[in-house]
Amino acid sequence: MKKAIQLREKDNVAVALVDITAGETIAIAGREITLQENIKAGHKFALLDMAAGQEVKKYGYAIGITTQPVKAGQWVHSHNLHSGLGKLEEYTYTPLPITPVAFEGNTTFRGYRRPDGQVGVRNELWIIPTVGCVNQLAENLARNAAKELEGKSAIDGIYALKHPYGCSQLGDDHHNTQKLLASLCRHPNAGGVLVLGLGCENNNIPAFHQVLGEVDPGRIKFLVAQEAEDEISEGLRLIKELAEQAASCEREPCPINELKIGLKCGGSDAFSGITANPLVGMVADRIIAGGGTAVLTEVPEMFGAETILMDRAVDEEVFQRIVKLINTWKQYYLDHGQPVYENPSPGNKEGGITTLEEKSLGCVQKGGTAAVVDVLDYGDRCQKQGLNLLSAPGNDLVSSTALAAAGCQIILFTTGRGTPLGTCVPTIKIASNTGIYSKKPRWFDFNAGRVLEGENMAELAGELLEQVLRVASGQLTKAEALGVREIAIFKSGVTL
Repeated sequence: MKKAIQLREKDNVAVALVDITAGETIAIAGREITLQENIKAGHKFALLDMAAGQEVKKYGYAIGITTQPVKAGQWVHSHNLHSGLGKLEEYTYTPLPITPVAFEGNTTFRGYRRPDGQVGVRNELWIIPTVGCVNQLAENLARNAAKELEGKSAIDGIYALKHPYGCSQLGDDHHNTQKLLASLCRHPNAGGVLVLGLGCENNNIPAFHQVLGEVDPGRIKFLVAQEAEDEISEGLRLIKELAEQAASCEREPCPINELKIGLKCGGSDAFSGITANPLVGMVADRIIAGGGTAVLTEVPEMFGAETILMDRAVDEEVFQRIVKLINTWKQYYLDHGQPVYENPSPGNKEGGITTLEEKSLGCVQKGGTAAVVDVLDYGDRCQKQGLNLLSAPGNDLVSSTALAAAGCQIILFTTGRGTPLGTCVPTIKIASNTGIYSKKPRWFDFNAGRVLEGENMAELAGELLEQVLRVASGQLTKAEALGVREIAIFKSGVTL
């Protein structure tokens, strides 16, 4: 196994693949570099002498600026490298040619065809509160209904999607809560939905109806707790009706073009951009080549790599919408008096990532190489097949929930640090390194660290795609097996 790697010919830093001791000499990039200090696996060292104020390049792009002179073989990290981000940018539409990817692999999975034509990969019942005041009631209903229906109904589970909002919110926050919950109500993984309200909240059921629009009364039912004499009995009655309707839907062969996958990374390390993220990008490319859809979010983790996505816009209108997406999120930080580069997290830095540009250049690789066909606002649902960009923050649970609301039936979640996280749709966790995969086998579904051990990435992409199709056909993810299932809603304004 190599001890270090130069990712692109233009790079003036290399990444240590293992811990390297000071004094060791590494043959790399056509030269021999003697390490001036210990370099931990995942961290960077200089390939040549650099002056203060010089751009440091990794992945072929600038990841920041040196704050002091750096000698070849020295460690490059937060003590001598700083982000070059900090302001809104102007962009020029310079589209690049895109080479289509040939589809490889199976072309079908076994999903649930809904009456509205959508396809789900689970046949669950969801209880969606309009307000956090009824969270425990929703939980009690889900638990009691699961006991009563155990062994009596062919559904995949009954779950309460608890959240703290729906009241005491104003403006965009209130609208975003309604919009996101409405999108979840229409998710095809739910064979039936009970919308559970209290009665006096801002997001009361009549108000929510205005956002939700017309619904199939056999699939979505409503309960106002304050209006029911016995809300538990009434709730159980409605859930049983939903279960009966959902149980009539059976798995059937569905084409891969019905798949919508969300792309997410959390707790990255320096290997995420070398193994797990490009691997997921290959899978996304193959699904898109088969007519399916992939959705990339975490907009703040596009900063510094946004031009890669802009250059792949399918037309100038989409390009301008990407520009607006990026600068709107940058302005959000500036309006709150915060720097746009206040990322990576402590865990990211421990893993070898120094700047937001570096994190972003690894992060966007999950989007593969396909053209960007659409840009979605927070809470929007996918309308176009292909690669979509979705407005949501980097926060793991908030962005995962937004991906689910966009209609993604499955999320591919990469990480080099590890997390037990799961949201309301199956979340396939992909480790960037074998160490964390071996340490946390109950958390991870797939080990992309095998790339560092010499395995072929294209072959691993085929293996991961097969796993995606198995999950789409009913195989449980590790997060599902652990019962980890949560949602979170974005908030930016005041609370009354």
